[in-house]
Amino acid sequence: MAAGPAAGGHDVVVVGAGAAGAAAALSAHQAGARVLVLEKGDADSAGGNTRVSGGGWFTHDDPERAAVFLRALCGPYGLDEEVIRAWAAETAVNSQWMRSLGAPVARSGEYHTSPEYLGVDGADCYTGMDTVDGRMGNGALLAFLRGALADNGIEVREGAAARELLRDGAGRVGGIVLDDGTTIGARGVVLATGGFAANPQMVRDYLRVPDHVLWGSPNSTGDGHRMAQQAGADLWHMDNMMTITGVETGRRTGMYLALWGSPHYLFVSAAGRRFADETAEARHGHVEHDGRYEHFPTHRFHVVFDGRLFAAGPLSPDRGVLPVGWELLENGTRWSADNSAEIADGRITSADTPGALAEAIGVDPETLETTLRHYNAACASGRDDWFGRDPATLGAVDRAPYYALEVVPMIGWSSGGPRRDGRSRVLDVRGEPIPGLFAAGEVSSTYSWCKDGGFHIADALAFGRIAGREAAALAEAAVC
Repeated sequence: MAAGPAAGGHDVVVVGAGAAGAAAALSAHQAGARVLVLEKGDADSAGGNTRVSGGGWFTHDDPERAAVFLRALCGPYGLDEEVIRAWAAETAVNSQWMRSLGAPVARSGEYHTSPEYLGVDGADCYTGMDTVDGRMGNGALLAFLRGALADNGIEVREGAAARELLRDGAGRVGGIVLDDGTTIGARGVVLATGGFAANPQMVRDYLRVPDHVLWGSPNSTGDGHRMAQQAGADLWHMDNMMTITGVETGRRTGMYLALWGSPHYLFVSAAGRRFADETAEARHGHVEHDGRYEHFPTHRFHVVFDGRLFAAGPLSPDRGVLPVGWELLENGTRWSADNSAEIADGRITSADTPGALAEAIGVDPETLETTLRHYNAACASGRDDWFGRDPATLGAVDRAPYYALEVVPMIGWSSGGPRRDGRSRVLDVRGEPIPGLFAAGEVSSTYSWCKDGGFHIADALAFGRIAGREAAALAEAAVC
């Protein structure tokens, strides 16, 4: 749609009010721009994944080593050096910037105190994870950022879903069209609309995980991706994501399965066979299998266990332990303390024999019996010749009754989106900036492959600030 002059007194329009959008709006405001934030959600859902995330950002004090770390984590999916340098420099000052806004920043003492990728070159840069008040989750980061927006007089218009970018005949972006047809002009537009995990078609097309539940916001439907593509944007690493072990709830959002209480379990496929080291560390979307990092899980399977895991506590942590996730925080769903409610509602299946359990979950009884026999023999010998599971974690599953729980991939976030440069400018298919268009946060995450704890919020704050500054500078230049 053709763009007109900036209307309504806005120099910069930011689409999305999560961490990236708030950082962009505050940064643009600090640079002297008149800013409007448009938020798709209402008061009960605004803020995207930031609303239900851990709300922490990784910290470092050495941009040079941080750049080495990021390059290593990208593996074969390298990034432009300008992006890497900007990321390394800006993530180093996230905490300083948050404190300048008045945030009570403190180091998390429970989570991400050391890097997940400890042996990777550059991991020595990782100094921990900062949060608001030193506590993880419970929406604390979003609450602080929304307060900062209000304190600075920045308008946040909720229930304002963006549909299309306004563009002039030369392709310059000059505003936004909302779903209700309202047009809002601006000199610069920052897309901070989040990912596309809640868009089933995009998940099928790009992530190849057709069968899944959500850990994060149901509003993450790829709106910014579509608008950027309409403006001619190129795309990057659209197949990257984070999945984690989830359990269905009957809704689009699921619960996190955490097998922390006991090692007496194994994973079995639909064919009734083991297929991986069950205890391989989940590193924000990647696990190491057969000497390489890969996404896991990407398909359904069953975890089979006996009474020792069943009696070891809830299989999904309460908000007092891990206050993260839409189902837990927004829907208020709780896993029973003794797993009894999940037996009653049929999510956990029990049987007196492996064969009966196999029939109950729809796998071949003889195959499951053989799988259990081989696994228990590995536990007895202290050696897993199939998948190399650490001997210290080999817990036999050999005491009746036997239990099974179906696991479904739970998508935490998508990573790909419109390609951008180190100045957060969205690039077209020729590698040229689309005038007036910027992106930050999950809509265009930096991470092309592996990422460590606190990386996504760190990226959102860093490139949100960059996008806000750049959009404000563009608006100032247009006036001049």
